[in-house]
Amino acid sequence: MLGRKRIRRGPGKRWVDGKSLRLAEEVRYIQHRASEHDGRFITLGALVLFSTDTGDAWLLDPADRLAVRLARDGDPGPIHIEETETSFAIGWKGHYDIEGPAFVYTDDESGRVVTILGYPTHRIAQLG
Repeated sequence: MLGRKRIRRGPGKRWVDGKSLRLAEEVRYIQHRASEHDGRFITLGALVLFSTDTGDAWLLDPADRLAVRLARDGDPGPIHIEETETSFAIGWKGHYDIEGPAFVYTDDESGRVVTILGYPTHRIAQLG
């Protein structure tokens, strides 16, 4: 369970207090589900992690539309997480939007825009 949010503005980092939370464990779990091509949807306080039967996995912050891909076609990808006993920071890679059934991801570094169908966009949109 997450406590109060403490936002630290900076390049792609957001700090969130949460004494009983182990974000890195949840990320490893959802990456494993993606490697098994097993669709899951997890809400973790203000964050969302999901995997798909196509082997993709993402970590999202619906409030700020931040996103980082955790796996693609079952292969886990790199993610930067700094975690202490009471907080964590995430190295966000881009932003997302939901356009009907489409998940639209914009990579902040390259500016590349990817549109993906088949994700749980209805559930994601309900959280934003």
